[in-house]
Amino acid sequence: MAPPTSSQIKPGRTLLLLLAIIAAMGAAVVLQNAFIPKFGLDLAGGTTVTLSPVTLDNKAPSQESLDRAVNIIRDRVNGQGISDAQVARASDNILIQIPGAGQEEALKLVATTAELRFRQVLAVGPAQEQPAALPSDAASPAPSGSLPAVTPSAAASPAASPAASPAGRAVSKALQAPSPTASAQPSGEKKSKKAGAEPSPAASSLVTTQPSADPNAQSSDPLAGQDLSGIDPAVLQQFRDLKCTANKKNAGAVDDPNKQFVACDESGTAKYILDVAAVQGSEISSASSGLRQDTGEWVVNLDFKSAGATKWSELTNKTFNSQPPRNQIGAVLDGVVVTAPVSNGRITGGKTEISGSFTAQTATDLADQLKYGALPLKFQVSSTVSVSSTLGADQLRGGLIAGGIGLVIVMLYLLLYYRGLGLVGIASLLVATVFTYLLVVVLSANAGFRLSLPHIIGLVVSIGITADSFIVYFERIRDEMKEGRRSLRTAVEVAWKRARRTILVADAVMFIAALVLFFLAVGDVAGFAFAMGLTTVIDVVVVFLFTKPLMSLVARMKFFAKGHPLSGLDAERMARTDASSSTSTLQEA
Repeated sequence: MAPPTSSQIKPGRTLLLLLAIIAAMGAAVVLQNAFIPKFGLDLAGGTTVTLSPVTLDNKAPSQESLDRAVNIIRDRVNGQGISDAQVARASDNILIQIPGAGQEEALKLVATTAELRFRQVLAVGPAQEQPAALPSDAASPAPSGSLPAVTPSAAASPAASPAASPAGRAVSKALQAPSPTASAQPSGEKKSKKAGAEPSPAASSLVTTQPSADPNAQSSDPLAGQDLSGIDPAVLQQFRDLKCTANKKNAGAVDDPNKQFVACDESGTAKYILDVAAVQGSEISSASSGLRQDTGEWVVNLDFKSAGATKWSELTNKTFNSQPPRNQIGAVLDGVVVTAPVSNGRITGGKTEISGSFTAQTATDLADQLKYGALPLKFQVSSTVSVSSTLGADQLRGGLIAGGIGLVIVMLYLLLYYRGLGLVGIASLLVATVFTYLLVVVLSANAGFRLSLPHIIGLVVSIGITADSFIVYFERIRDEMKEGRRSLRTAVEVAWKRARRTILVADAVMFIAALVLFFLAVGDVAGFAFAMGLTTVIDVVVVFLFTKPLMSLVARMKFFAKGHPLSGLDAERMARTDASSSTSTLQEA
């Protein structure tokens, strides 16, 4: 048989790659001076806060509004869902458990619950700095990486011909479906309007759009070409320093209604500078999603109270008479821009329709955010209780002892059954242990991860998962070597091709189960699922980057290649093991 090619080439390089990854995590631990992971509520104690809802009419809040409040507060205190903070309903109250936090810190985190506010957009840009665009002719299409641009509304320009609907409402087609290659209006160009002209019938609607930017801009500055007048210099610096991603959107930031504000959008792809709050979410009377009868598209309908209707009219008139992106209105909820539609004109009467590329689900979600952004989230703190970690310390000690005993038993079994080959398994377990610990510490320092008892249980259970992987591989190697059919070097490569499929399938099933548990469960079950999913990924990394290349190096050693009695690969021992297995099978039959 021809010697294997790619799988045998330079196993030392693969081991060096794994060593580099471990060294990088170790360096991060040292530089951050975080040698011990943060612990969860059951191990480090914390604070339990009980919030009681307060409604304007002193009536009990609806169950739907409470559920919405729980979801928003959970996103705030739990970050990415791995900090072990727990938020749950207790009758009409909301119970919040925050690990490792004192009473003042916990109250600061949850007492300022989310408030919905409408603000004029002053400037907008991509969440991350974009590379400078190459010079191009005006007729050239916009670069694929540039942000979509918005053409001024048909209601604002007599040169444009709006598409009138049967109901008499006219909305610019350019606003209904903004194109990524649409050209932005130069910032120095003024909107042309007839003197004293009344707003068009489209003034009762808003249209969602993407942040506009000049596609031909050659500067990496996200604010290049935009009107920055009236913006506080400190706010400009906050805008430049703010980093937004899908998982980090600055949610829960202090949203002072009397100050300009910097915020990310929900997708984490754009960030905004917004003016002082013009309309509060408490001014919304109702919000609902539905189909527009004339076009069949999904829209969100808003009704404002009398005072809110007046403020809304002034805000929409101000934005309508402004250049992009100042013709947009940002709805800020819990420090995040949930929508930033373009104003088509002054909206009077307190009734507003937001249109755009909505589906039934996205329209319903936005309506819920606008409807429940303020009133259901008004709470008063009923009680704050410090949680002791005395019991948790004993449980932690017991969990670590159990994990250590389990690890030792697995190692002894590997030595007794596989002898010299078992040393490879033990080395794999030790590498997996070091890798897991460093990753837990790094996540704790950078992602808010807190180690709790469910996590420890998941890590202990994973010892068996990791052992299963290289046991499958070892048995494949022994099968290939029986009766002298293959040399050890050939058996290592052929067995790997067969074993890796089994290993990947088994780990995939385990990871899918962990993923489903993590997203469908909360609290302790979600913590266990996270630990199980994390160690499943680590198992794949260790088997592919350590166990397999180490076996390729071991196969070159005479001690193993010649089948020494203590190697675990001697023909006599393997034959005896097969004979005893066959006898046991016959007796059972």
